[in-house]
Amino acid sequence: MTRLYDRIYAVVRQIPPGQVATYGQVAELAGLIGKPRLVGYALYRVAEVDEVPWQRVINAKGEVSHALSRNGSDYLQKVLLEDEGVVFTAKGKVDLATYRWQPDPAQLEAALAHLGLDSED
Repeated sequence: MTRLYDRIYAVVRQIPPGQVATYGQVAELAGLIGKPRLVGYALYRVAEVDEVPWQRVINAKGEVSHALSRNGSDYLQKVLLEDEGVVFTAKGKVDLATYRWQPDPAQLEAALAHLGLDSED
């Protein structure tokens, strides 16, 4: 599982401030097509020392996913994104057409290669 989580973290570390990606987008870029929940599980386990910008991953509706098990981190996520300049609508949505991250394929390959992985591994 650690190897899969490392792939996810490598992708998420590439998302720049002020941009977001969806769980499904991260899963696909990490070579884990159809496994957006795995991305959620991995991000739930991120510690501050890991330097993984977990707050930049939201659901496909453009919303922060709310859950009791998040112990309030869903509200923290919104605040962190707003601090980065991401704007939420009155209904709590992010305009994905504006804020969705469009990764540079070469940069993403380099991040995965640094782990000894490639996008097909």
